[in-house]
Amino acid sequence: MNVIWLLLKASWLNVSIAILTGLISGGCSAQLIALINRAISDNSNQNLVWYFAGLAILALVTGVISQFLLIYLSQEAVYNLRLSLSRGILSSPLRHLEELGANRLLATLTDDVGTLSNTIFLIPFICVDMAVVVGCLFYLSTISGAVFVVVFAFLALMIGTVQLLLNKMRKFFDLAREEQDILFKHFRSITEGIKELKLHSSRRQEFFDEELQVSAADSRNYNLQALNTGAVAIGVGQLLFFVLMGLLLFAVPKFVPVSTPVLSAYILTSTYLMSPFQNILQRLPAIFRANTSVEKIERMGLALASQAEITAALKPVQIAQWETLELKGATHSYPGEKEDSNFVLGELNLKFNSSELVFIIGGNGSGKSTLAKLITGLYIPESGEILLDGQPITDENREWYRQHFSVIFSDFYLFEKLLGMTNHDLDKQAAEYLREFHLDKKVEVKDGVLSTTALSQGQRKRLALLTAYLEDRPIYLFDEWASDQDPFFRDIFYKQLLPELKRRGKTVFVISHDDRYFDLADRAIKLDYGKIEYDRQNG
Repeated sequence: MNVIWLLLKASWLNVSIAILTGLISGGCSAQLIALINRAISDNSNQNLVWYFAGLAILALVTGVISQFLLIYLSQEAVYNLRLSLSRGILSSPLRHLEELGANRLLATLTDDVGTLSNTIFLIPFICVDMAVVVGCLFYLSTISGAVFVVVFAFLALMIGTVQLLLNKMRKFFDLAREEQDILFKHFRSITEGIKELKLHSSRRQEFFDEELQVSAADSRNYNLQALNTGAVAIGVGQLLFFVLMGLLLFAVPKFVPVSTPVLSAYILTSTYLMSPFQNILQRLPAIFRANTSVEKIERMGLALASQAEITAALKPVQIAQWETLELKGATHSYPGEKEDSNFVLGELNLKFNSSELVFIIGGNGSGKSTLAKLITGLYIPESGEILLDGQPITDENREWYRQHFSVIFSDFYLFEKLLGMTNHDLDKQAAEYLREFHLDKKVEVKDGVLSTTALSQGQRKRLALLTAYLEDRPIYLFDEWASDQDPFFRDIFYKQLLPELKRRGKTVFVISHDDRYFDLADRAIKLDYGKIEYDRQNG
């Protein structure tokens, strides 16, 4: 099972110790059964009290040690999985993450890891139960080989029958997990599209009836089929145990010569075995579900690892250490709406200079945001190259290259803490910018933490601008930043803030539809469906 392999990868030595102590615990439990049988047979227990007490204590201590080790390992494995998966997402190319989809990533991070975290603690108890079963079977093999062959053959048949049902259960769990990705996509539609759904009753009803409800029903039905199959497997297992008792009581004595004490020992031991067997069967559905989650996490992890970028801890890039930024024959494509068609940006041949104010303009779908992601290194050119001061940007230095940029995309995310800032007097600098951006009455910064981000979209963009200013990087890029600003602050942005950044030696790229401000730029590049319509110098 992949869940067991997960523990082995965490620490095979600790797993080995846990298994050994578990086997000792199981062996002691089996020996206690043998001791009980002996005491009943001999009608004397005077000399067995201390032996019995010692075995009971040893079984308790070794069982607890085994569980402690496996509980620690299981939680450590979940911890490492969370970090590994998060690290994989952070190190994967943006385009690959966009192709995977946010719903799949969220389902893996929350549902799969949550299922694993809530279930994996059962493994220690299953291991101890299995150790008890192994110990009891070993004991049974020592008192009558012929009867043990019958019992073992029947147990093998019973396990095979139950396993067929469990395999069917696991298939239903796999189908339920695949449906979970679709369900998470619909949940995101609810949270992100709530305004549109509230304003259109027919759309809302159709989405609920034909999308969300159908997916939720499929998920429910697959889980029901899986759990019902598991319940049947448990019932069949219990029934077969009683059949085993019947065989030992009524059939075996007719064909195999066996003494009454031996038969009693088999009956007593088999009765004792029902509890750990039943525990194992009852816990297997949860383990199979966790196993499905592990496989999903591993597949996601492999998908991320196959695309992982080279990342390393880097020193902050110093201001104005570059002179030219060049795109040579750079292209990037998306699948088109029609089959066998692509939207292609490029070939682009552009050269930018330090301390230049560049407007990138064009209609919707012209490729402006894609160009922004190419320039900043978030997208890797499918052909051509990017050069900084003549140095090609490759996998080895792409992370270093990205550190030159402070960017506010149209779909920006605003962190509540000013992360990664090395500025001295951070709170003081932030307070000065808050006054400049007319936010000092609404937001405070204390120990690098924003007092609130619950603001209008325009004000949130000004907070994002605060972060960009504090980063103080050589190149700035603003994607439709002014679109949510009131006319007063829009004018401040174009006529005061952008010229001020240029005076400070910054290179600034501005994606904009505000044509009344285009003449403020040193240069305007217009795109039309992925091609450069013109590249014009102003002044």
